[in-house]
Amino acid sequence: MSNEVLVVEHLRKEFRRRRGAPGGESQHLIAVDDVSFAVAPGGALAIVGESGSGKTTTARMIVGLEWPTAGSISVAGRVRSARRVPRRERKLRGREIQIVFQDPYLSLDPRQTVGSCLDEVLRFHFRWDSRTQQQRREALLAHVGLDARFASRLPRSMSGGQRQRVAIARALAAEPQVLVLDEAVSALDVSVQAQVLNCLADLRAETGVSYVFISHDLSVVRQISDDIIVMKSGKIAERGRTDVVLDAPQSDYARELLASVPRPGWHPRRRVVAASATPGPEPVG
Repeated sequence: MSNEVLVVEHLRKEFRRRRGAPGGESQHLIAVDDVSFAVAPGGALAIVGESGSGKTTTARMIVGLEWPTAGSISVAGRVRSARRVPRRERKLRGREIQIVFQDPYLSLDPRQTVGSCLDEVLRFHFRWDSRTQQQRREALLAHVGLDARFASRLPRSMSGGQRQRVAIARALAAEPQVLVLDEAVSALDVSVQAQVLNCLADLRAETGVSYVFISHDLSVVRQISDDIIVMKSGKIAERGRTDVVLDAPQSDYARELLASVPRPGWHPRRRVVAASATPGPEPVG
């Protein structure tokens, strides 16, 4: 596994919660339990599951927003699971792995232009002259299908899909080897989702970046990922090639998850309750 760009081994995350009044007995909640996987350079792994399955907590640990209770995370051959790290190491980690969040309306500063947003990242990670930085900024916008004129725009003047493209460009500005996408298209309309997914596929082909795609939408992960992990209650319920798992799931949970996806022509059933069915007193005897 030494050639993998991301290696996660026996990851575990516990949260402690107080029950009752302050000072009461604490309760340990296990959000992620013994999760292991690896992502190859240029690979795309999807982590799917229902709400509360542990997929987002796993993503947050990978990028350093949460610390694991046990287990290890290695990015580009360096262990990245220590709680205390110097500023230099945090900066280096930013060059290795970045994240794109779900909501394009909250992930950008409403008072900052697109150009300023990208320049901030470029200045932090690179020492380029102004001309080189401008060229890189324009290249980043072009990578996500936006022209140079967007550099002067504020987020409020853009659509949701355009904002998410800017968020992706900002993450790519650090030139990471791994990009984590946490429900990155779930807040978008279906037609805009398709545009962003095509953009991500093109970026992967052009840059060789690896993806970890967190989602509950199985139709989306089929388009974007090579391999898939299905999580349930913090554990891995099934793993394998995306097409194999989605076409012929082996675990009961994966089959239930697939069965819950609405099919073409599906309509919710309307429950009709007859007047005579109104509950009354229970019979005696």
